Amino acid sequence: MMTLPLGIEHFLTMLLVAALPTGIWRIGAVFLARRLSNQSEVFEWVRFVATALLAGVVAKLLANPSGVLALAPLWGRMGAITLGFIAFMLCKRSVFVGVIVGEVIVITSVYMTAP
Repeated sequence: MMTLPLGIEHFLTMLLVAALPTGIWRIGAVFLARRLSNQSEVFEWVRFVATALLAGVVAKLLANPSGVLALAPLWGRMGAITLGFIAFMLCKRSVFVGVIVGEVIVITSVYMTAP
């Protein structure tokens, strides 16, 4: 019988306990979503709720940042959101481009204000 490194059993148990409940709901959602049209009122409501939650998280991060993001000045965080959104719109709604532009602005603002 193969023995695992010390502690790996606990890690694998936690991973299984954390992934199994969410995996079951995700698989169930896939089967339920097959029956719904993406133009239905349910999908529209879900899209609105998801957008509102995302807007709330972004507003919280802008107003009250935590961790390393707190090192970025307010103008850097606001500039990242603004220029990232502009890049997103100009590049045919590319989320990748918007995120990269936003990250570059935040990182640049931190380096510009570093002592």
